[in-house]
Amino acid sequence: MVPDLARRTFLAGSASIAAGAACSPFAQAASTQAPITGRKLRIALSNSFIGNKWRIMMENVYKAALQMEPYKSEVTGTWFNSGNDVAAQSQQLSNLISQRFDAILIDAASPTGLNGILRQAMARGILVVSFDNVVTAPNVLKVHLDEFGFGVTWAEWLAKKLNGKGNVIMVTGVAGTYDNDQRNAGAESVWKKYPDIKVVNQYTGMWDSSVAERNTAAILPSLPKIDGIWCQGGTDGVLKAFISAGRVPLPPTAGTAENGFRKFMIGYMGQKVEGISIDDPPYESVVALELARSVLRGTYPRKDITLPSPVVTTETVKVGETVFPDQPDSLVAVFTDSGPNAVVEFCVDAALQGTPCGSRLDVRLPTV
Repeated sequence: MVPDLARRTFLAGSASIAAGAACSPFAQAASTQAPITGRKLRIALSNSFIGNKWRIMMENVYKAALQMEPYKSEVTGTWFNSGNDVAAQSQQLSNLISQRFDAILIDAASPTGLNGILRQAMARGILVVSFDNVVTAPNVLKVHLDEFGFGVTWAEWLAKKLNGKGNVIMVTGVAGTYDNDQRNAGAESVWKKYPDIKVVNQYTGMWDSSVAERNTAAILPSLPKIDGIWCQGGTDGVLKAFISAGRVPLPPTAGTAENGFRKFMIGYMGQKVEGISIDDPPYESVVALELARSVLRGTYPRKDITLPSPVVTTETVKVGETVFPDQPDSLVAVFTDSGPNAVVEFCVDAALQGTPCGSRLDVRLPTV
């Protein structure tokens, strides 16, 4: 048993402040809105895709936060899932607008397809905070990471491990989303520099380990020797498919932060993989919640927040800090990756079950 695991922390690291909203008439009006005081804030989470463990954990920590102070006393929060369907999420947003929420937090089905309905929300004075799969609509506040950089980092690491030559598979995410498109574009920018690296197949894993395992198992018999794996979600499922197919030893793998993947990095199921692990933290929803609360209360400026992209490799992975052998493979193991400058602390039960870790949650947004 990992000591004190129930109190382990998710860390957002030393987040940085990005550029503020454009100086449009709406931005100018929004910046002068009086702070909301004397009542609870009404904040809704609009999520699209809910078909993987990351999204479940993202909602769980949001639910846990709402049961802890200051949110328990200051926020009436709700959450909704539309599926990966722009029309369905647009209708969902229309319903939230009609209910006059103070703020809407959105993990979007499309970076552009919801811009129109979000402009309607902002025109009615509703604060919109986009996180994870962010939107391109001006004046929407954003909590995000460098997703293009994820794709670049994975591909560059693989290229170096392969000495610039070999067969690679790309396991992509949910089509049409910002993260998927940016990560793929980052990888493609690297492959162009290495003509001897061949992407022999590109297929979706839907950011889900079971889907990635099933799809990999279906495609492997038709593929030649695979020298490297580039995977933007469901990495442990891909490796399990390789083991089931007898494709061992496992090739160097660039992937996300599934606890199962990191178990393979220390030795799991009789195999050990050389890997690099990077991921979005599921607590982006709670950083977005705190940003909305602070802006609406008038205690924080209307600024985007860019979170860091901590990296774990086979050489740096640590039991009890960045991998947890006694926890499920599906756990997104982004705990102490970002060093000592944590901005939010969560227990494991919050991520797995949506239960509060205590009476109070301290989310420390970056100092402006």
